[in-house]
Amino acid sequence: MDRKKPGFGKQLADLHRWNAWIVVILAITGVLLFWEPVRGWLDGHARQPIKQLHIALGLVTGIFLLLYIPLMKRHLKQIRNRPRQKGNLTLVIALLVGWLLSGIVLWQLRHFSPAWANAALAIHDLFTWFGVPYLVYHSITRLRWAKQPGRRAVNTTGTVAATQPQAKQPAQIPGGRGWADQGAAVPASPAPWMNRRQFIKLSVGAALAVTFAPPFFRWLQRELGTGEGGLPGVTDNVMPDANNMLPEPTPLPDSVNVVGGGARGYFEMYTVTRLPTFDSATWKFTLDGLVDRPTTWNWEQFLTIARTVQVSDFHCVTGWSVYDNTWEGIRLSELLKQAGLQSQAKFVKFYSGDGVYTDTLSLEQAYMDDVLVALLHDGRPIHRDYGGPVRLLVPKMYAYKSVKWLNRIELIDKDQIGYWEDRGYDTNAWVKA
Repeated sequence: MDRKKPGFGKQLADLHRWNAWIVVILAITGVLLFWEPVRGWLDGHARQPIKQLHIALGLVTGIFLLLYIPLMKRHLKQIRNRPRQKGNLTLVIALLVGWLLSGIVLWQLRHFSPAWANAALAIHDLFTWFGVPYLVYHSITRLRWAKQPGRRAVNTTGTVAATQPQAKQPAQIPGGRGWADQGAAVPASPAPWMNRRQFIKLSVGAALAVTFAPPFFRWLQRELGTGEGGLPGVTDNVMPDANNMLPEPTPLPDSVNVVGGGARGYFEMYTVTRLPTFDSATWKFTLDGLVDRPTTWNWEQFLTIARTVQVSDFHCVTGWSVYDNTWEGIRLSELLKQAGLQSQAKFVKFYSGDGVYTDTLSLEQAYMDDVLVALLHDGRPIHRDYGGPVRLLVPKMYAYKSVKWLNRIELIDKDQIGYWEDRGYDTNAWVKA
């Protein structure tokens, strides 16, 4: 026997319910991707599955939108005289389409220029800051128990009054000796100034505003370049550097003058371990492996190596960028030349001072003229939170190749998988020009 096709209302209800659950899971996975401690879960292996789940569910919302299109005309006709429902429908569709399109750009990041990725990230974040609180508010205030104003109401006397119909009670006649007949008039109770649903809507709205408004405005100020979020081209608004590296490197004239004009954008702080700290009294930098002249420098010795200044952009695989950075450091090609490479050397491995993070480049990549072992950014020592005192800089690749807290370079004969590559990232992290 053929199953009866679900009616129009049932189809709408099913789409609404399933889409709501998908959005809830998207919100949860989005928070987990944004939340810094998650990067260390399961030794870093949790992030990539969460990211893939987030992407897959985002694409499912696109399927739901396609399924809704044949129903849209009839649905709009049904609610043509309900402006609030039409407004809600328009807003929800706009949110879903915005999330979907910006998410696709971020998912296929390597096929788009950094400018597209930056715009997509800003749109995705903006819709999230606005959309998630709105959908939470909409979901709670539309629950069945919240839509029953007759259950309870707050009246002007501050007492809770029942407003459900009640059986008539005999009235006491003022000054009389007994009860009046059942049909006698009962004095009316004071009218409530706020019913159950109004109270819930007001309470939920206030709670969401208190929760989301402060971080939203901090995010907005940072995006507009007026706040203190992230690390801008100068570090006046950043906590004091936890490193104790003395003496500080003396910047070259082009660094002092910040020939790039000052970095545009903000660095986000990502780490897979607790932030390490370094002291010049114990800090060491080693270049070894398949080289003729392995060397270890202390801090003062390392500062004597000739440096150069370059202006380049910095792109993260999560979609943000910082443009026109003025970096000062040592050309990696010069360090390798001084060390004298042996014929077996084919790859360069980089070690972070956090004791966990590593990555590799081929010799051809390592010899690119803009690969730098950097010490200064816009004329100042690189802050500990962003990879100082020394970090690798590979401008033509995404930032996970630019190892922070660099303290060792090893020449090896076979490629070795880097930290994030072992967890699903591409080995060759080229940025689309």
